[in-house]
Order: sequence, then C-alpha cells, then structure tokens
Amino acid sequence: MDITTLPGLSTLLHAGTTLVTTLTDLLTPVAGTAAAALAVVLLTLAVRLLLVPLAVLQVRAERDRRRLAPRIAELRRRAGTDTARFQRSLQALYTSERVSPLAGCLPVLAQAPVVSLLYTLFTHASIDGTVNTLLRATLAGIPLAQSAVTVVTSPLWVHGWVVLLLLAVLAVVVELTRRAQLHGNPAPASQSGDPAVSGATAMTGIARWMPFVSVGFAAIAPLAAALYVVTSAVWTLGERAVLRRVLRERAAVGLA
Repeated sequence: MDITTLPGLSTLLHAGTTLVTTLTDLLTPVAGTAAAALAVVLLTLAVRLLLVPLAVLQVRAERDRRRLAPRIAELRRRAGTDTARFQRSLQALYTSERVSPLAGCLPVLAQAPVVSLLYTLFTHASIDGTVNTLLRATLAGIPLAQSAVTVVTSPLWVHGWVVLLLLAVLAVVVELTRRAQLHGNPAPASQSGDPAVSGATAMTGIARWMPFVSVGFAAIAPLAAALYVVTSAVWTLGERAVLRRVLRERAAVGLA
C-alpha cells in the first residue's frame, strides 16, 4: 500500500512538494545545485520563526521550574519513596503556580509533523502516483534522499565529509544546548541515603544522553531531514540564549 495516496496525506504531500520545488526553482539562479538544500534550510527557519511564541513559553516554564526547585525538592523529601504522593503534590504545585510541565515539549512536538513530511517527501519515488522530482536534488554530490549511513557505506563515501561534518556540528550544538539547559536548571544537591533523590539522579543520567538521539536520527534519515534537524538545533541554541536574556531583563524591570 502506498501511503502517499491516503486521503488528506496525499494533499499534504503535494503541498509540501510544491512548496519545496517552488523554493528550489527560485533559489536555483543563486544557489545552483544546492538550491533544494537551501530551500530546506529556509523552510526550517520559517517554521522556527512561527514557533517563537512556543519557545517563549518553553523558556518561561524553564524559569518557573528553576524558581520552584527548592519547593519541589521539599516535596520530594516529604514524599520519600512514595512516588504517587510526590507526583500528586507536584501536580498540585504546578496547578497553583500556573506552570505547565508540558511547555518544554511544545516546540519539539510542533515540529514533528514537518520532519515527518520531509522524511516522506525524500523517501518515496512517487507522490500519489506522480514522479517525485525532489529525489534528484543533491548537496555537494550527495542526493538529499540518501542518509549519512548510506553515504559512508556506498561509492558516495568520497563525499562523506559533508554528512560527517553535519553530524559533528549537530553533536556539538546538542551538547552546548544541554549545558546551557543545565546551567539554567541546576540539579538539586543530592543527600546520601535519600532514595528519591537517588532516583532523580538516575533519571538525570538518562537525560544526559537523550538529546543525542537527534544525532542518531540525523544519521539514518534522508539528508534533507538531517538538514532540518541540524538547522533547527542551531536555531534552538541561539534562540534560547536570546530569550533567556530578554526574560531576565524584563523580570529585572518587573515586566515578565
């Protein structure tokens, strides 16, 4: 079964194909063979610009969690090993303080459909029975439909430096973003013998590596989708720094 023929999805895919193709045609006189890749980058920037309001909510939620950290630590201490009690107390605290624990996930969730769309556009030879010309697009000799793994394990390996550079940039940006997040939300000091805090420490250890899942995805996804992920990650790093500074300045004058 060809999923690109499903009602609704075929319309969305046609719209996505038209958008990327039109941008590519407009950019070709300037970017040449890299026009399609540049179109994906510009599409990413447009999406991230539209999601700035959600990013503001995300940074505000981050600030609120930092403000509530001492109270959360006290709730954890009182609950001890009773996880259900701690979760109820935490939810009550968030409700009373009007803090959404899901705000930090909104930008990622909002981008998921776009990444899925790009993934589909660059992995199907035809869209609803029509030949998919986007599969001909390349960047530095690499088809945007090929993944980093495929490139380095095929005759295209001579161009492998391109995808390896992208993955390296993504890994560095993810780490810088993680460190900035940790700096803005320091983990509570652990107390010896406190099983609740020990559990939180274990979760922190898992969270240490979770952001790098995006690097793994970029390695196996079509280059077009990887370009989106890398561009979005770079945007996130800069956006967070700017928004944190703006909110601090607004808070200093009593506006935030």
